[in-house]
Amino acid sequence: MTLLATLSALGAMTLFGIAAVLQGLATARAGDVGVLDPRLLIRLLRQPAFLVALLLNLTGFGLHVVALQALPLFLVQAVIAGSVAVTALLSVPVFGSHLGPRQRAAVGLVVLGLVLLGTSAAAHRAEPAGPGTPAVLLAVVVAVLLVATAVRRLPAQVATLLLGLLAGVGFGVVAIAARLLPERGLALLTSPTAAVLVAAGGSAFFVYSAAMQRGSVTTATAAMVVTQTVVPAVAGLLLGDDIRPGFVPVAAVGFALALLGALALGRYEPGLPAAAPALLPR
Repeated sequence: MTLLATLSALGAMTLFGIAAVLQGLATARAGDVGVLDPRLLIRLLRQPAFLVALLLNLTGFGLHVVALQALPLFLVQAVIAGSVAVTALLSVPVFGSHLGPRQRAAVGLVVLGLVLLGTSAAAHRAEPAGPGTPAVLLAVVVAVLLVATAVRRLPAQVATLLLGLLAGVGFGVVAIAARLLPERGLALLTSPTAAVLVAAGGSAFFVYSAAMQRGSVTTATAAMVVTQTVVPAVAGLLLGDDIRPGFVPVAAVGFALALLGALALGRYEPGLPAAAPALLPR
């Protein structure tokens, strides 16, 4: 099960990295319609690149859920953050971009960080959510949307940064909810946690698209990587994620290296119209 979960996390990372390039292209072509304007979603749905990105994201999300059922949140979210490395590497053969020494070093940091995390994480068994947990998570989603709506009054650069942070929080809620899902089967159809997961995913995806459309995609992505990685990692430790005895320093260093590498690559601009680094579920 652990091997399947690890492969699922790596598969999700790869799909998210590819989808980010396509989503960034589609968003750049959609034109400016204002923050959280429903017309943005309509225009995006008319873009074939966005539809393919959506399919890849949905597939990656399924793999993400499988990984979260057996691995600690801090490990899975760090792997998902590594999708920025996939996006950066993909930009070289596809778009003729160039990875400088800093970008290559950042890719190396991500890989090294993930290796250290992989050696330090203990196997985990998913636990169901407490009775009040779905309501708390839903309140966070509502707060994300309310704050994102108010961002329209701020300057574009500030709005992009805040929207990226908010999108990361939304994707963090997705990861936490996926970790707390009940066993697969009919229970999923009536689970409040599953409903919150869907709401959080849709909201975060929309907010992140608005962040990329509002300003620099790299700014939005760098901000999103922070909250979508740190928020679930902290929540996972509070929920009982385990680290192998004696490996706490290794896990801390690995997490820091993976996050720093992802942040450095989140600032990387490939040769695209409005460069498109990675998503995160997000």
